[in-house]
Amino acid sequence: MMHKQIITLLALLILASGVSIAQKKERAVDKFAQLYEELPTPGVYRNAAGAPGHQYWQQQADYKMRIELDDANQKIYGEETITYTNNSPDHLEYLWVQLDQNVRAKNSAKYDIKTNSIDKEMYPYELYQLMYRFDGGFNIDWVKGKKDNDLPYTINNTMMRVDLAEPLKPGETYVFKIKWWYNINDGMKTFARSGYEYFPKDDNYMYNIAQFYPRMCSYNETDGWQNKQFFGRGEFTLSFGDYEVDLVVPADHIVASTGVLQNAKDVLTKEQQDRLEKAKTSEDPVVIVTQEEATENEKTKEKGTKTWTFKAKNVRDFAFASSRKLIWDAQGVPLGDKVVMAMSYYPKEANPLWGKYSTEAVVHTLKVYSKYTFDYPYPVAISTHAAFTGMEYPMICFNFGRPRPDGTYSARTKYRMISVIIHEVGHNYFPMIVNSDERQWTWMDEGLNSFLQYLAECEWQRDYPSRRGPAHKIVPYMKGDKDNIVPIMSNSESILQFGNNAYGKPATALNILRETIMGRELFDHAFKIYANRWKFKHPTPADFFRTMEDASSVDLDWFWRGWFYSTDHVDIGLADVKWYRVNTHDTEAELLELQKWDQKQPKYITDVRNEKAVKETLMEKQPELQDEHNKRDKYKPTERAKTRDKRYLSRLGEEEKKMLEAGYNYYELNFENKGGLVMPIIVELTYADGSTERKVYPAEIWKLNSEKVSKVILSKKELVSVNLDPNLETADVDRSNNYFPQKSEPTRFEMYLGN
Repeated sequence: MMHKQIITLLALLILASGVSIAQKKERAVDKFAQLYEELPTPGVYRNAAGAPGHQYWQQQADYKMRIELDDANQKIYGEETITYTNNSPDHLEYLWVQLDQNVRAKNSAKYDIKTNSIDKEMYPYELYQLMYRFDGGFNIDWVKGKKDNDLPYTINNTMMRVDLAEPLKPGETYVFKIKWWYNINDGMKTFARSGYEYFPKDDNYMYNIAQFYPRMCSYNETDGWQNKQFFGRGEFTLSFGDYEVDLVVPADHIVASTGVLQNAKDVLTKEQQDRLEKAKTSEDPVVIVTQEEATENEKTKEKGTKTWTFKAKNVRDFAFASSRKLIWDAQGVPLGDKVVMAMSYYPKEANPLWGKYSTEAVVHTLKVYSKYTFDYPYPVAISTHAAFTGMEYPMICFNFGRPRPDGTYSARTKYRMISVIIHEVGHNYFPMIVNSDERQWTWMDEGLNSFLQYLAECEWQRDYPSRRGPAHKIVPYMKGDKDNIVPIMSNSESILQFGNNAYGKPATALNILRETIMGRELFDHAFKIYANRWKFKHPTPADFFRTMEDASSVDLDWFWRGWFYSTDHVDIGLADVKWYRVNTHDTEAELLELQKWDQKQPKYITDVRNEKAVKETLMEKQPELQDEHNKRDKYKPTERAKTRDKRYLSRLGEEEKKMLEAGYNYYELNFENKGGLVMPIIVELTYADGSTERKVYPAEIWKLNSEKVSKVILSKKELVSVNLDPNLETADVDRSNNYFPQKSEPTRFEMYLGN
């Protein structure tokens, strides 16, 4: 039961006025200080509102390439012409080019910086990575200028510097060419982003090829050249440009690629072309290359080659898939003033899952993401099957998820496949269009995309088994060992618990912002503003933080500081609840209530035992010793008390009498912040009549004291219980201190059965 106290009207008035005499005055500046020191100073390139400044600029890199896929020897041969436009105000003495395949060179620094250990049980691919170094780095044949003059270059691991005879001036364009080749890695052994899968039953390969060409590094006003080495984790920071690519592949291969196919008449049958045309207006996926046709290709293995030509405008990268095993289906998706072709490519081993769900997932992703950001601007969106990876590129992504050989599959396989397709197709928005720096800030694409993935999953199925997004699912990570946790604002190569840090925590943070801090209307508006401000541009974390505040009028610096810059967790506890009633100065009524209260109270142990142990008291033996005080009913007022009541009440004004007669219960709820991360306080109050009430106190309640706060609740009803964070909104890691009266939640343990 709650502790009841009688207080005077004077004390009540002090409490109601908001003046707490005993409250500790502690100003927690560190929790709510503005992010002036952490964020870069706004300027002409990026303004204080989080938008591109009036002198914003970005570079452009255009590519023309001829790529040959050597299916007999699993090699890639390539030659490219790069047209680089310097839109910066700077003179560039040299150009930096990424050689990402060099991460697979035998002398790659990746092997030396990675720590290793031996477990008693290890997967084959783990042993493979320990004992074998694949020779998969770039072999650069030459680097030449526009007039075929040799250009001096220096290779430093995964970066190549091309030296210029004269600095490239602002507004100028530089054209140069590179020829190269490399060995394609077995993706099933290395689980890499790019590679091949071999199918021994029909002696065929399926290729998912990316990072296959030397690519221009990004250059901007915040970092200069983004030429941080690629060690395998931090993904890619690239400039936008236009691509024209010839892909020379075996004659019976089907190719999926970034861009729009330019020569369908040369590479598809008339029937396949007709199916593709039909798919543009179909409300369901249309099969372009059937399973029967793909199976026939597997068997016949036609000799010779075909060239598939693709063009892509305003993209930051290029990738493709190629195999004679590929089935292909497609469906047109009306978005805005155009129709986007949603497509899937997969081998027969991926059916029936892929034929049933892949393109449906692509279509669903485009619709949901477009609703929260902008209409998908590219002409195609492709999901291709790759058993070893989930990875994204402009207009195309590689996705895992394969049924058992007999065609059956588990719920886990199904939902993992749908989730990875939503996630990787969603990456077209972040970072393929809203082009953040993945090498530095993984969360800016993975976290934002995981958040939108969760929204898309919610609209796919009501009980969808989402891994990330709901606040309570990040709790095990948040309450973990802080020695194994780093802030979200960490370089991609320095992140511990990569999935939780870069995907789960930022996705959860955004969902909490949307549902609890800002509300859906303000959040959705601000998020859409950010997406549109930085569409086809290069945002930084500061641009995101500032835009979300600028477009909503919600000060969120405390939120960014806590969730993104610290490793604090949420643990807000309900320390106690105190129950007060105003002294009405109606002694008769007060004593009657006291009598009812006393009758509900348990008896003290001594009194209980004395009922039998003490047969007769002295007063019971000798009643003549009793006086008026023994005979008086303590629950009836004395005449003196009645006179005192009348005198007190006569001095009250009308407003004070109304307060006195209102009959309120006053409950003081005392909260403590044990986890360090300030958050709104959300309470559900349950009253004696069974009714409930929800109250939300903004995070700013902690501004004057980030450790302890209290709140007074007035109600004519009797409060019987309090539940803190009843809908699991804040990722509170310890719910055992969230209740009044206190109650425990069960924790499962395993019964030990022995060997």
